[in-house]
Amino acid sequence: MTQVQVLDAARQGAGGYKVDVSRGERVGRVSSEWFSRPADERYLSLSDLFAAVHGRAERSRTRTIESAAIRVEASRDDAERLALMLPGSDRPVAPTHWSFGQLASLVGAPAAYLRQLPAPLAGINLQYGLTSHRAEQVKTLETDDGRTELRAVTGPDYGRIHDHELVSAVQRIAGNGTGDTRWKVPGVLDWSTGIYNPRVDVTQDTTTLYASDRDVFLFLVDDLNPIEAGKLPDGSPDLYFRGFYCWNSEVGAKTLGIASFYLRAVCQNRNLWGVEQFEEITIRHSKYAASRFANEATPALTRFADSSPLPFVNGIRPIAPNSGGRVQTSPTN
Repeated sequence: MTQVQVLDAARQGAGGYKVDVSRGERVGRVSSEWFSRPADERYLSLSDLFAAVHGRAERSRTRTIESAAIRVEASRDDAERLALMLPGSDRPVAPTHWSFGQLASLVGAPAAYLRQLPAPLAGINLQYGLTSHRAEQVKTLETDDGRTELRAVTGPDYGRIHDHELVSAVQRIAGNGTGDTRWKVPGVLDWSTGIYNPRVDVTQDTTTLYASDRDVFLFLVDDLNPIEAGKLPDGSPDLYFRGFYCWNSEVGAKTLGIASFYLRAVCQNRNLWGVEQFEEITIRHSKYAASRFANEATPALTRFADSSPLPFVNGIRPIAPNSGGRVQTSPTN
């Protein structure tokens, strides 16, 4: 019978692991997120991230209205401020940058051009488009946080999966994401020594937990439990770690997705090095998105988190003769 044997791993320096990042692939998706996120979109724990995205969901409401019933208001005293009056509401709502683009797209107007115009002139053009455009139902997402904002305008069958639902699913396997479970914010590779140090403080510079007004993105690794799959030329173990990242947009900016993989290291710029067996699930926010999230994405994440590394190891290299089918991994120290 094939078994997985947990053994002590070869550790180098101050608790790090010697890795060979010349093997496998480099994946730059997390690095792109890391470079583009300002300070107010970076979170130091899953609990902080959840509180932020769940709080705004609690202050939000969704409803379906006729596009032709939207009224555009602009003040000559403030040439940069444009507001909308929605049916059934006596208070104006302020469109976000994203929802303004969605409205412009709905009527076939160039959003970039409208943003360059004074608000009264942009309002006239947008109102003409809404009034003359074929009337149709749209689904709005409005959030009240001191002032009411229109965060999204989508089709009536848009299957919204809230950002906090994805974060909650990750919390079920990763806790706070800072080391209270095996899944955590990653460490850093030292290029001068080739040693990957998994124990790095979670700071604004190192975190991989992000959320903006239009999306959420999370990247976590199981880097305290390396998996040995073969040997390096010098005879030292070829070590891997499990990792996954996931993303969502409750306002229609992108799909929901989960990517899982094995990797050898993460550098300071959050590039993934030595990646093997990259797999991805994406779910469009269609009418049945919520059920697909519950029935496909969440179970897939749990299966990967709890899975044995044996199939991966066997796919990387043949089991050595007389090994008894044992795979070497290292425990958390």
